[in-house]
Amino acid sequence: MTYKKIYHSPFGKILLIFDKNFLLGLYLENQKEFEDKLKDEDIKFIDGENLEISSDEYNILRDIEKWLEIYFSGKDPEFIPAIKVYGSEFRKDVWDILLKIPYGKTWTYKEVGESLLAGGKYERVSNQAVGGAVGHNPISLIIPCHRVIGSDGSLRGYAGGIEVKRKLLELEGDGKK
Repeated sequence: MTYKKIYHSPFGKILLIFDKNFLLGLYLENQKEFEDKLKDEDIKFIDGENLEISSDEYNILRDIEKWLEIYFSGKDPEFIPAIKVYGSEFRKDVWDILLKIPYGKTWTYKEVGESLLAGGKYERVSNQAVGGAVGHNPISLIIPCHRVIGSDGSLRGYAGGIEVKRKLLELEGDGKK
């Protein structure tokens, strides 16, 4: 069974999609996927009224919410809840690279591409291809696509909105404007 739950963050609502073992999606309120997944009747909606939190079926939810609480308190959670992503091999490789960007740091699209090349799997990678993969990240925040910026230091394309990206980086202490 796949579940969804709204988490109320300092930056707005976050839609969590998960099953018994894995976080499958984390969408900020401004993302188009937020409304699409919210309307998806194949995903069971849970809230405080119909959630038996002591159930083993929701252990992953406790881990996700703990991560979010630590993160929004301005600290590095220092762990990653169990996640499962679906996408092309290239996208998964990009998302794996994003997981290596340290809390409070930013990398450019070019640096993400160079990291992919350094792995030896790819002979060439375009910044646009990297940008496309970054933009299709299904687990925002935890897979930190907000930490990817333009080569000139500018904040570029964030599905949750540039202002949210700026606030997330400020929360982490990066201070990019």
